[in-house]
Amino acid sequence: MIVGVIGAGQMGAGIAQVSAGAGHDVLLSDIDLARAEAGKAGIAKALGRLVAEEKMTQGDADALLGRITPVADHSAFAPADLVIEAATEREEIKRAIFASVGQHLSATAILASNTSSIPITRLAQAAPDPARFIGVHFFNPVPVMGLIELIRGLATSDDTLAKVEGFGRGLGKEIVHANDAPGFIVNRVLMPMINEAVFALGEGVATMQDIDVGCRLGLNHPMGPITLADFIGLDTCLEIIRVLYSGTGDPKFRPAPLLVQYVDAGWVGKKAGRGFYDWTGSEPVPTR
Repeated sequence: MIVGVIGAGQMGAGIAQVSAGAGHDVLLSDIDLARAEAGKAGIAKALGRLVAEEKMTQGDADALLGRITPVADHSAFAPADLVIEAATEREEIKRAIFASVGQHLSATAILASNTSSIPITRLAQAAPDPARFIGVHFFNPVPVMGLIELIRGLATSDDTLAKVEGFGRGLGKEIVHANDAPGFIVNRVLMPMINEAVFALGEGVATMQDIDVGCRLGLNHPMGPITLADFIGLDTCLEIIRVLYSGTGDPKFRPAPLLVQYVDAGWVGKKAGRGFYDWTGSEPVPTR
């Protein structure tokens, strides 16, 4: 299968890596060729660590990288069987991408979005054929996390669902099916927890460290909710919470003011070097 991935950031590069690792040829794009090439370079660096740790041979790493081709624009996706959009969680950006790439896809190609919260039925309006459009939500970091949420839009065909489910299982992922409701399954549950943790921090219920340690040990989670928010990206968390709020009208999804302030300040988490923690050193340091 030829798989196109639009967006060469952390999520898109991860999707490209696992797709190539499963034997698919991957076309990787971003806003320009340099960004796409940087995404492939990041994959090479990650594979280098696996080789150094003897979790992968150099030959297998080279073969995987050889199946990933950075491309300059959407016209390169003409031969793709499946194209997965992994751009930022902004609906207007995603819709523009679908309209653009849709001009170049074959009559059988499937277009998918890695959106974590935006309704699939609504996004499908910008696709060339809503029957061949689906939500395929990977989790970060993609090579490590074992789950994919599949979200079927109102017009998504049975054939599209079956083909994408087969693709996901071929990557070694567990598949869960979610109805097309704001936040789907995981973020419908996770984001209110993260948002409430930030509310608790802003209201002085406890220190950031105690909130994280309390949830990590008391809930048996691998990391606390504030640390996790920094890993996901505070801007992404805020966008998802706003989708939940606007999509349901339920005040329980009102964004925590402190979260909004941090995003407004540009302190959006690990990818920016600072969120609720300072990530510029060898270990994260609380900033509050």
